[in-house]
Parts: sequence; structure tokens; C-alpha cells
Amino acid sequence: MDGARAGRARVTVSAKPLWRIRLGRELPRYLVCGLSLAGLLASARFAIAPPRPAAPARARSAAPPRDLAAEGYAQLFARAYLTWEASDPEAHRRALGPFVGSGMEPDAGLQPPAGGEERVQWTEVVQERVATPGVHVYTVAAQTDGAGLLYLSVSVARAREGGLELAGYPAFVGAPASAPASAGGKLREVGEPALQTVVERALRNYLAASGAELAADLAPGARVSLPAQGLSLEAVQRVDWSPEGGDALSAVVQAQDGRGVRYTLAYELDMTLVAGRWEVAAIQMDPDA
Repeated sequence: MDGARAGRARVTVSAKPLWRIRLGRELPRYLVCGLSLAGLLASARFAIAPPRPAAPARARSAAPPRDLAAEGYAQLFARAYLTWEASDPEAHRRALGPFVGSGMEPDAGLQPPAGGEERVQWTEVVQERVATPGVHVYTVAAQTDGAGLLYLSVSVARAREGGLELAGYPAFVGAPASAPASAGGKLREVGEPALQTVVERALRNYLAASGAELAADLAPGARVSLPAQGLSLEAVQRVDWSPEGGDALSAVVQAQDGRGVRYTLAYELDMTLVAGRWEVAAIQMDPDA
């Protein structure tokens, strides 16, 4: 009798809150409903305001392309405006006629003196700014034989038909801000004799436009454009590693042309070490760029 009692299983009855029983039974259904609702909301959001791919950072920050036609127009006007001859004022008005039209004075406001003349030797656009949408203001440097180097501000706009037109009278302005050349930071001089030898030999052949001799010091695949004016290398003043690091260096040299004119020149060279030997990968510029 006692053994039968010991072999019987015991049942324990415990009490649980009703809310916990209901939560355990309904929780899976609540989760499924919540996920379904989130999916519906996401679908509605994409339907109302679909996402758009962001423009590349480079495209957003890129500067507007140059308007070469407008630059040339400003230079042509500056040349016609600053070229005059006191004995023939009508020629000055005729030259400016295509620019001023009926919206400005016939001579664009410039009245030559009683005597003398002025010619423009060359012009160059040295600065540009956008005054208002569609109107560019160009600063044109003009070398004249009478007044010397002048800086003329010329406003150019695009007409509705796409043509170019002046957006007002010109203005004489000062030169863009500049400063004397700086010596640069302290550079680390190249102390390896073998590298200095390669640099000197390569620059000697480069300046002399001796492509066949230069090829012996060029790295495989290197492309170099030889100068049109042949020069003779007189001395290499110094060879320094570039502050940017890597295998780039700069060399300051003295050279002379066939007329006896002497120059102090600075060249940048990209060097590469091939099988323990220094070779030239590029000199000063990329002919393919």
C-alpha cells in the first residue's frame, strides 16, 4: 500500500492571473496585425511621396560651364571700345555699332580727344562673376599702346533668342588681387645620388627635345610631350621631394636657348622604382589630359 502511493504522480494546481493567460494566447495575433499595419503604412508612404535618388555630390557642387562665346564677346567689345583715332572718330562708332545698337550712346560713351590715337595689342579675360541670373560680368585685361595695361569690366547677357548682348556700359576697374611669389614650405632635398643622376639626365634630354635619349629613362607606359623650343641644361640648382609625398619631386634648373637667353625653370617629375632603378613616369604635364 505504501509502495503504490509512492509510485503515483502528484498534480500541483497553481493560480495565474486571467490577463496573463489572455495575453499569451492573443500575442501572436497582435504581432501579425501590427506587422500588417506597418506594411500598409509603408506602402501608402511610397505611393504618396516615392523616394527619389539623391543627386551626386559632385553634380550639386560642380561649377557652371564656361561660356566661351560670351568671354570672346566681352574681349571683342573691349578691343573695339579702347581702339580709337582722333582724326577718324566715325571709325570708332562703326566698330562699336554691332555692340551698342540703340540702347546706348553710339560710341558707348567714349569720346576721343582732339588728337592722338590708341591701339589694343592683346586682351584676356582674367575674372568672371554672375551679377544676376543670365548676366555675366567679365574683367578683361587689355594691353594698349597708349595707356598701358587696363582692366575693363564688361557685362554680357543672353538675349531671349540666345544671342549675346551688352548689359550696360563698361567700367574701368583694378587688377585682381595678387601677391609676390612665395618661397613655399621647407622641402626635403633628395639625397640619393642615383636618383639625382636620373633626374638631371632626363631633364637634359627633355629640354633638348631628344626623345630617343629620354626614352631610356622613362618608365613603361610613360607619355611625355617634348617642348617645341630646344634648350640646353646648364645646371640643376636643387632637387626636392614634393610636399604631397609619394615618389613625386621638383627640380629647379638653369637652361639656355639658342639665342643665349637664360632661364630659371622649375619642373615636377613623377618617379617610380622599377627593379631597383629609378625611372621617370611623367614630367610637368600630362599630354593626354
